[in-house]
Amino acid sequence: MEIVEDIVIVGAGIAGLTTALGLHRLGIRSLVLESSERLRITGFAFSTWSNAWRALDAVGVGESLRQKHYLLTGLVVASTFSDKPTSEVSFKGREIRCLQRRSLLETLAKELPDGTIRFSSKVVSIDESSGYCKRVHLADGTILKTKVLIGCDGVNSVVANWLGLKKPAFTGRSAIRGNASFKGGHGFGAKFKQFVGKGVRSGFLPFDDENVYWFFTWSPSTKEEEMEDDPVKLKQFVTSKIKETSDEMKSVVEKTPVDYIVSSPLRYRKPWELLWGDISRGNVCVAGDALHPMTPDLGQGGCLAIEDGVVLARCLAGALLKPGGAEAEEECERIEMGLKKFGRERRWRSFDMIATAFVVGFIQQSEWKILNYLRDKFLLGFLSGLLLRKADFDCGKL
Repeated sequence: MEIVEDIVIVGAGIAGLTTALGLHRLGIRSLVLESSERLRITGFAFSTWSNAWRALDAVGVGESLRQKHYLLTGLVVASTFSDKPTSEVSFKGREIRCLQRRSLLETLAKELPDGTIRFSSKVVSIDESSGYCKRVHLADGTILKTKVLIGCDGVNSVVANWLGLKKPAFTGRSAIRGNASFKGGHGFGAKFKQFVGKGVRSGFLPFDDENVYWFFTWSPSTKEEEMEDDPVKLKQFVTSKIKETSDEMKSVVEKTPVDYIVSSPLRYRKPWELLWGDISRGNVCVAGDALHPMTPDLGQGGCLAIEDGVVLARCLAGALLKPGGAEAEEECERIEMGLKKFGRERRWRSFDMIATAFVVGFIQQSEWKILNYLRDKFLLGFLSGLLLRKADFDCGKL
């Protein structure tokens, strides 16, 4: 059976749902395909900087999310083996919060019309249809014919592969993430605390009075890679690595149930591939992690996905709602130009953020004695300020 849809978005993650909601706000219907049986909420939480909150306001969900999440007041950075801060930056005048992934996805989904998200819909292939449309083949045998195909299907994107983009590269680093709950309150205040150096990078961010998100990154040996699917071993490993880190960091990890610990290798798209690779081709494009997978060292991966959704909805609406002839050929040309505009707006932003995150992570996690000395003495303040400067970006309104 072949079903006809004007716009198909692959992936009901952050980028996919933000794009769908942006289009809905502008009066344009879309269908979101999600391979899972329900919304994917792995990852627990992520830092959302000022740029992300501007984008969330643009799609009309910022205020409801603010009510559930702390406004963080500053960033404190210390050495992995010291309680003493080596850098402290105030967030005054900026909006930075730790946002629970489940809360974000559920809020976005709730604002969409019934039937927008189709679950258990795994895309297995894409091919050309007669004329300009694309045919999207699902694992259950369903075929969707669409005028616009948007890939928001993550680091293993089927759509990115169709566009010819290379698979994201392994950085040689992995991340362990967890969520701790303190009944009665954690008492840590509203600051983002981070510990760097000696080959590891760790930290924690409270997202409300009782819940704290934490992370730990390192370069695993072959033996350590085998722990990835064993949360008990992961917790033991992190505990052994932060023995000399702050008591707060140790208590957060200790308080975390093993069911709330996950691990994953860190992958990124080599930034120069975006300079000559296709972000869009004809009526197909990618956004979110399908476009710009990056290391977490700027805390901007999810933020850029939200930005993508706003920019993409705006560019598509400009093409689809623009006065003009209703001829198929003319409409196809407008869609192609709209997606090309999205690509122009996001190419250099993505390049910059991927490259900067990679370099920041290398400096923060370095085991080189000279680089450790230079970082702790001179660079941490600069790097902390860099995080804020990158967050000053404004993707604009719908």
